[in-house]
Amino acid sequence: IADCNRDPNVHGILVQLPLPRHIDERRVIGAIGPEKDVDGFTPVNLGRMLLEEPCYIPCTPLGIIELLKRSEVPTKGAHAVVVGRSNIVGKPLANLLIRKSINATVTICHTGTKDLGSYVREADILVACAGVPGLVSVDMIKPGACVIDVGVNRVPDPTKKKGYRLCGDVDFEGASKVAGWITPVPGGVGPMTITMLLSNTIDAASRISGVAL
Repeated sequence: IADCNRDPNVHGILVQLPLPRHIDERRVIGAIGPEKDVDGFTPVNLGRMLLEEPCYIPCTPLGIIELLKRSEVPTKGAHAVVVGRSNIVGKPLANLLIRKSINATVTICHTGTKDLGSYVREADILVACAGVPGLVSVDMIKPGACVIDVGVNRVPDPTKKKGYRLCGDVDFEGASKVAGWITPVPGGVGPMTITMLLSNTIDAASRISGVAL
């Protein structure tokens, strides 16, 4: 990482998580130069994000915000429920949703939340990022709500060549009949995450090379 930080031909550094247990994840992430932290995971960039200073924002939360904007989902005054509190998605997303440009009221649900359904049923915008297949059932979805499913779970399926299929945290078939907007798994949030990563990398290359976009 130190070599990549010094190399002017390297514009973005990404660490594929999770790391093996014997490797200190925080130390590895913290070694990345903030100007090349295109994943937005270093303490410096996370701190700048909280202060709403210029920085690289984690790609999945940034992609979700872009989805909301481009799909023209009403966010001002909306009740957004985020199911999951990871450092990669849940926490940074909650921060972005309360910014004045979005102006949503945010509830974060997690493993300690009692009666998850009572919170989810009130959501105008629901983001499921817990990593639990089928966690959100159709009876939890508010009619017309925007449902963004971040979960990518492998479920055994002997009919598939690989022996499994991918599914999200939401019952897509049922929820799609009730929701006003919904993202599939795969093919929903995933491509947006990659797009935001490329966008951050292009921006980093421009800043490091001094070439304006």
